[in-house]
Amino acid sequence: MNEFNLIRNYFETSSYQRRDVKVGIGDDAAITQIPDGQYLATTTDTLLESVHFLEGSAPNAIAHKSLAVNLSDLAAMGAEPAWINLSLSIPSADELWLSEFSNKIRELTEYFSIQLIGGDTVKGDLAITITAQGFVPPDSILTRSSAKPGDWIFVTGTLGDAAAGLDVLLGKLDVHDLTHKNALVNRHYYPTPRVLAGQTLRRLASSCIDISDGLLQDMQHVLNASSVGAVLNLDQLPISKALGKSIPHLEQALEYACTGGDDYELLFTVPEVHRVSVESAMASYNIPCTCIGQVTGAQGKLELRLNDEAYALSGKQSTGFQHF
Repeated sequence: MNEFNLIRNYFETSSYQRRDVKVGIGDDAAITQIPDGQYLATTTDTLLESVHFLEGSAPNAIAHKSLAVNLSDLAAMGAEPAWINLSLSIPSADELWLSEFSNKIRELTEYFSIQLIGGDTVKGDLAITITAQGFVPPDSILTRSSAKPGDWIFVTGTLGDAAAGLDVLLGKLDVHDLTHKNALVNRHYYPTPRVLAGQTLRRLASSCIDISDGLLQDMQHVLNASSVGAVLNLDQLPISKALGKSIPHLEQALEYACTGGDDYELLFTVPEVHRVSVESAMASYNIPCTCIGQVTGAQGKLELRLNDEAYALSGKQSTGFQHF
């Protein structure tokens, strides 16, 4: 199977179709139309085998995560996703692998009403690069740099599950309960991009970031960008039943929740005047969110507290994931 047949058979029609795409797959470039009064948000992520997913991972899981991490970036900016480009490096044109991978892309593009508009395929080590684009109103862009002292700190969902799921797969964490084990592994393979939450936070949140490299590291990005500090109340961290029941010691559960990464939940700050509105809006959409701390004026300083007392993580990795 040559490159052009591969694209035609597995990707040319494996996507939701949008009216704002004037020229899609099949030409040298895609032509799209940006709505009046909107800014364009663009993000790119590359996922590598043995770095972002384990060797031998199911193709539908690889497709899901590859797209989800990009949609999570758009969500953190408050953007509505519209289009994606896919660059796929694969060692061989395995038809079963391609079918499962493209079927998951089709499923997700239909669910989020986004269209695959182009990309590239090459022979090489397994790697997936997706560029995602979406729209955001000029007066409601979410960034990392606008948190203010006194703002409340929230997170969506639960923290630490994905990292624990990875350790289960690596044999580093033994979970006897099959339900809990599957829940943790699924959170590693199938993160939930909080697209609706991001759009809900427009004009309400003062800053936002998605948690990809761990709560503490991503919180520090917000503090540095906003020139503020923060206090996090670790006893308030949302820890799932699956993680809480699988970890015998609170300290280890907190380590996963604070530094594990790969959760792709949203971490955001909210002024006091909008706190009730945010909690009400999230509840109305059935989006779980938890207040875990408050922004301070101590520039760059991140304080951890457990039951109102200063706390320090005891694990070897106290910040989060680092590529280099």
